[in-house]
Amino acid sequence: IGKYEVTQTQWFAAMGNNPSNIQGENLPVENVTWEEVQAFISILNEVSGMNYRLPSEAEWEFAAKGGIQSNGSKFSGSTILGTCGWYYTNSGSKTHEVGSKEPNELGIFDMSGNVREWCNDWFDYYDSYKAENPQGPSTGSTKINRGGSWTTPAVNCRNTYRHTDYPSDSYKDLGFRLALTKTESQN
Repeated sequence: IGKYEVTQTQWFAAMGNNPSNIQGENLPVENVTWEEVQAFISILNEVSGMNYRLPSEAEWEFAAKGGIQSNGSKFSGSTILGTCGWYYTNSGSKTHEVGSKEPNELGIFDMSGNVREWCNDWFDYYDSYKAENPQGPSTGSTKINRGGSWTTPAVNCRNTYRHTDYPSDSYKDLGFRLALTKTESQN
């Protein structure tokens, strides 16, 4: 999973535009639909020869919690949100440069604030049983996004908080980060 949220510079390089409400080279791209993100990923994969994608909801949460190195924090890397995330109380009503707060145990930044992040999964309620690397449903009407944002209260920035939007929705506090699936030739 990506160390940082995708920036406006990265988006512009692939798409030739910048849809972000608050603009700056190293700010996370925002105001992008899930559908537009799929177009970005398609271009990136074609140019790079890699297999980038959005993380599944389970992958996103596992990474946010620090993976097997987790310290059990409520937020990604800390019990004190202000040290690891930009949210309503400390953001000054704007996004901030990616990586400008402390990372979590895996060295991943901004998973508890700055912008909410699209995941690949359709929304469904969790099953009552636990599963290893559970996959979301194959169809649905809304997509999951995670992470809280510069517009949300602390409760929405918890590692376990779930939010949904339609794939055609875009908001000034909704962006994404990438995951990479390695192929046999890349190992």
